[in-house]
Amino acid sequence: MKIDRITLTICRHQDGWAVEEGGQFFGHSIDREVVRAAANKRAREMMDAGCPCLVRVSGEPGFYGG
Repeated sequence: MKIDRITLTICRHQDGWAVEEGGQFFGHSIDREVVRAAANKRAREMMDAGCPCLVRVSGEPGFYGG
């Protein structure tokens, strides 16, 4: 079973950080934690609307079950 979900990626953009969603950038800041908060807020809005999503940080490893 595959679950389709939208991926929000926190990544370097221009002179700071931003959240990328479907080729669009938002939540720009020089502080990565501010951008992480913007991504988590968007993810919560999407989840509340019934749309599964994933927040990932570019360059950081994920968690893997073993």
